Amino acid sequence: MANEEHTVTSPFDLSGRLALVTGSSRGIGSAIADGLARGGAAVILNGQDESRLAHALESARRRIPGAAWHSCAFDVTDEAAVNDAIARCESTIGPIDILVNNAGIQVRAPLTDIALENWRSVIDTDLTSAFLVGRTLARQMIKRGRGKIINVCSVQSELARPGIAAYTAAKGGLRNLTRAMAAEWSHAGLQVNGLAPGYILTDMTRPLAEDPEFDAWVRSRTPARRWGRAEDLAGTAVWLASPASDFVTGQVIYVDGGMTAVV
Repeated sequence: MANEEHTVTSPFDLSGRLALVTGSSRGIGSAIADGLARGGAAVILNGQDESRLAHALESARRRIPGAAWHSCAFDVTDEAAVNDAIARCESTIGPIDILVNNAGIQVRAPLTDIALENWRSVIDTDLTSAFLVGRTLARQMIKRGRGKIINVCSVQSELARPGIAAYTAAKGGLRNLTRAMAAEWSHAGLQVNGLAPGYILTDMTRPLAEDPEFDAWVRSRTPARRWGRAEDLAGTAVWLASPASDFVTGQVIYVDGGMTAVV
């Protein structure tokens, strides 16, 4: 069983723990999943595209062959699908100790022009999914008296810029949902925190990085003077998932090269 009792040799040791990372077939989710696996956790990859998820699972097993990898395809915005998938994972793989709510999308459009359908899609995927998956798993974690939930927020949880209003609203809501989850569930042994990336170079942001003007803005606005790498997030994720953070809850940790620290 993935979460059998074990002797902790390090406060960052995740061996014997089972993690579910939503939206982990590529990008930030994949890098966080790799970090948790290297920390000793068994990891369930998630995505909605079964073909892409199968490829991601195969790639993960090649990258970290000693880890216990699993996959579960489901729509994180569908309550019935979420409930069914969590029940299947826990009955066939084991109790889930760590949840990383990473699934997210982006729609770029002026606030005056964005279609209501697109607005709702971003809110559902980037915010409501964390509520649905988080609530479903929290019900089980509370019974077990322990659990780690990490909500992947953003610098847009604090800052806004033109053209991404729906994303900014969703990520700001996710910051406060993290606090609400901590307020309600920490007494039961759960820790709920946010991990907020800055500008990370992924397939989704590559068009921005290839725009000389935007690239120059990111580098000038970030004290570290570079784009982040998805791998830059792994260490913080391991810490938030591990016993090392057992008295940390309701916090949002910005991994942004200093962007939110300066004006």
